[in-house]
Formats: sequence, structure tokens, C-alpha cells
Amino acid sequence: MKKIATLLTVLALTAIATAALAAGKTTLPKGYAKWEKSKQQIVTDKNSLFHGIHYTYVDKKAFPVYRSGGTYPEGSQFVIEYFAIKDVGGKPTAGKKSMVVLMRKDKKQKATGGWLFAGFNADGRLSGVDPVKNCYECHLKMAKTTDLVISKFAEFK
Repeated sequence: MKKIATLLTVLALTAIATAALAAGKTTLPKGYAKWEKSKQQIVTDKNSLFHGIHYTYVDKKAFPVYRSGGTYPEGSQFVIEYFAIKDVGGKPTAGKKSMVVLMRKDKKQKATGGWLFAGFNADGRLSGVDPVKNCYECHLKMAKTTDLVISKFAEFK
């Protein structure tokens, strides 16, 4: 029994390390700003990791499923750009870019539900965000029934 527990622990740690290594070798997709783009979304909770204004970009492969529902095909990608909230005449406006995140369907990412998650600084360099703790665990909690995609097509209307 002890050997099985040890083996399961090793397998879990290997899966987590694989997810982190994959995210560490990832770059932002070129041309994502030309993908389908959501309307402005605002998160005012200052305790949230996602406080600020953000836009979601969805690639051609993911967009049909995003619109109608279902399971995303391998290689589907989402990019979300986050900006600080700047008050312009009492109206929240996008200020300086604060971070960018990538979510790409990748069946090799067992520890993160078949998705690669990666966070980037405003300049496009990897931020070191933990793909399991900072991404997958939240997506699993909030979007288990939508193939781990939290955002909704309604945000594009």
C-alpha cells in the first residue's frame, strides 16, 4: 500500500512538473490581436488576481465551440489581456497593460485538464504564474462543465 501511495505521489508531481515546464517554454501566439475580441470586461474587486479591465481573444479553431458549446479541439487558444483601471472623468478606462494569459488545448497537459496555461508580464515575458494553483484549480472550480473555459460568448456581443 505504501509503494502505491509513493508511486501515485511521484506520478502527480511529474504531471505538475510537466505542466510547469511546458508553460515555461511557451510564447504568446503571434497575431492574436487579430482574433475575435470580446467587449471590455471590468473586474473591480481589488483582491482579485484579475482586478482591472480585460479583453478575451479567441482563435479560429476555438470560436465555433465557444459560440455554441461543446469540447474544444486540440490546439484551441484563448489569450486574455489585462489592463489597470484608469479613471477618466468618472468612467473606468483601460490604463497600462498589467498581464497577458494564454490557455491552449493540449492533451499532453494531464495535470491541468488537457489545457496549457501560461501567464506573461505586460512585455510578453513569462511571469512565473503556477499553472496548477493559479489557473487550473480555479478553472476546474468555475468551468468544469464548459471544458474549463470560464468566459462566455455573451461577452462578445
